[in-house]
Amino acid sequence: MSSRTTARLPAAAASERTGPPGVPEWELRAARADDVEAVAELRAVVMRADLERLGRYDEHRVRQRLRDSFSTRHTSLVIAGGRFAGCVTVRPAGDGKLLEHFYLAPQHQGRGLGSAVLRTVLEGTDREGATVRLTVLRGSAARRLYERQGFVVEAQDPVDVFMVRPAGPVTAPRA
Repeated sequence: MSSRTTARLPAAAASERTGPPGVPEWELRAARADDVEAVAELRAVVMRADLERLGRYDEHRVRQRLRDSFSTRHTSLVIAGGRFAGCVTVRPAGDGKLLEHFYLAPQHQGRGLGSAVLRTVLEGTDREGATVRLTVLRGSAARRLYERQGFVVEAQDPVDVFMVRPAGPVTAPRA
């Protein structure tokens, strides 16, 4: 089995994927306009603790920032066990890609699903030869996930850590 993805998302070929024990079968599906509120709510839930720690949580702004940048063209939903589990956006940016809005529902975190989704996305960007950039909040546990996948710190400020990952070697598709 392999992962179902949209043609727009630079990721692996279509079908379902399983990961380590405890990771449900999952797929990526193209976001639709009517998904925006579910994604905005997920963002608010996932980012709340880090934003509160940084003194930056605003319950309206956290959702509105997602709504303002939501793109059905570049966003895929993560469907795990047949249910909405998260989302990821990969959009063109300069000479590479920008990875943003990568959120998993709390019950799916720490079980390997995020790593599996990120590996799939990066396989696609590697095939394109694209450097990938992202921003993560200072102190966020997500930074370790990104570092495990080859991202390094490019710069940081009091709130954000800016990370980059050059295109990796192109690997053979999984069977």
